[in-house]
Amino acid sequence: MRALITGAGGFVGDHLCSYLLAHTDWAILGTVYPNPVDAPHPHPRLHLSSLDLRNRTEVERTLVEWQPDAIFHLAALSSVPASFKAPWETLENNIRAQLNVLEAARRLSSCPRVLIVGSNEEYGKPHPDELPITEETPLRPQNPYAVSKVAQDFLGLQYHLTYGIEVVRLRPFNHTGPGQSDQFVVPAFASQIARIERGEQLPIVRVGNLNVARDFSDVRDIVRAYYLAVTQGEPGEVYNLSAGQPRSIKDILDALLSLSTVKIEVEIDPDRYRPSDTPVAYGSSAKFRARTGWEPQIPFDQTIHDVLNDWRHRPPNR
Repeated sequence: MRALITGAGGFVGDHLCSYLLAHTDWAILGTVYPNPVDAPHPHPRLHLSSLDLRNRTEVERTLVEWQPDAIFHLAALSSVPASFKAPWETLENNIRAQLNVLEAARRLSSCPRVLIVGSNEEYGKPHPDELPITEETPLRPQNPYAVSKVAQDFLGLQYHLTYGIEVVRLRPFNHTGPGQSDQFVVPAFASQIARIERGEQLPIVRVGNLNVARDFSDVRDIVRAYYLAVTQGEPGEVYNLSAGQPRSIKDILDALLSLSTVKIEVEIDPDRYRPSDTPVAYGSSAKFRARTGWEPQIPFDQTIHDVLNDWRHRPPNR
């Protein structure tokens, strides 16, 4: 098997590369942009290539040369706050990149199976009687990133229906773990705690809205689900990926603070609030679990412990 992973240098892409190298004998081509092409964990079955997915000619050339049997399309701009600041950049990047991948894939003789990664943000703010969120819940995107993910989701469906490409679509809920950027909530807290412990920051953690609850999984469970989706998912179908349990942001912060070696105060930062926020969101992955047998395996306490230790061991100012 030959796999192509777009966005292999990103948070999830790096974990997916590690999973496939450990659990399969597949040859892997990972695209990165604009990151360096040096693999952080060199392996003879892993090849990295710098590729701007917005360049249709280069995407076609890469796919024709590699002839993948499976494509994991992970590359995307994924920050909700950044999408409010630069909506067209998010929309243009995410839609054009996927369109180029699908256009190239439909012409390949290898007839690859394609994984399209959406987001629970597609559902927006669910009504109380719609919890847990299922694949039948109406889509009500409330930010530009979510709109880009709806477009990616339905582009994948359209290419399956029109051209017969074996597209499997996923809508993962929040996931975190070691290696995630501090643009996201759990590492945002953990990075501040680590800096405070090193004496690089006053003992104050600045936070946004703590009165929301989200459905968090460990990224290492999520990439295992990506592999199962490609190998066992039904082409044309869409699946939620979720732990099925809402966790309040305040509880997550309190858990991280309990692991700190110093006393820390909490300060609300209005700049960290989103223009539109959903009070509670959690999902059901019953459809995916029934299809593949997937179950989350990593306890959330271990996840946050690993995230904090990751930031403790990063070089200063990173």
